[in-house]
Amino acid sequence: MSQEIELNCSVRDDLGKGASRRLRRLNDSIPAILYGGKKDPLSLTIAHKDIAKATENEAFFSQIISLNVDSKKEKAVIKALQRHPAKPFILHADFLRVSDKQAITVRVPIHFLNEEKCVGVKIGGGNILKTLNEIEISCLPKDLPEYLEVDMVEVELGASVHISDITLPEGVTSIALSVGEENDLAVASVQAPRGVAEDEGDAESASGEEASDSGGDPSDSPENS
Repeated sequence: MSQEIELNCSVRDDLGKGASRRLRRLNDSIPAILYGGKKDPLSLTIAHKDIAKATENEAFFSQIISLNVDSKKEKAVIKALQRHPAKPFILHADFLRVSDKQAITVRVPIHFLNEEKCVGVKIGGGNILKTLNEIEISCLPKDLPEYLEVDMVEVELGASVHISDITLPEGVTSIALSVGEENDLAVASVQAPRGVAEDEGDAESASGEEASDSGGDPSDSPENS
């Protein structure tokens, strides 16, 4: 189950780019917007230190967030976060309202287990290559998992783990798989070290050359004597 994250907010009446700059500069706060549902969009102000601390938690980007707007609570998920291109500052946040009775689409992080005990690594000497670190899912807010687990312990050298191999909690579906099996992407694979793979390739090439050389010169055939 997901954990609850809270942020204190206040309604913002002073709108526009100039007002947003003043807000960041004078109050050390950021502008935000809450939209969706059957309510009008709501312009908000959030203390920068509060949202900066919240974003340190991986769950902030995939879990239900309780926005304490003055004396009311709004359940939402983060949909966009604008950061300064050169400084460690958050500039703006977009939140989407959620309803307990309506499914939401969220990207949930993947946690990889037993990487050091992986058969392909421990016995095969391979390396784990992670191609996805999150997947997009759909579920009701109450069923939203904090993360999904991928156990690498039995993955052999040269094998891959796909989205379809991930055990999803009840009530949770994969967006990719709901579109079609062709979207069953690899999440991680165990590959041989580059040097080993190159050596094997060179050995195969050399074997091919030897086989070709052993055929002899056609001009030496008795038919051509």
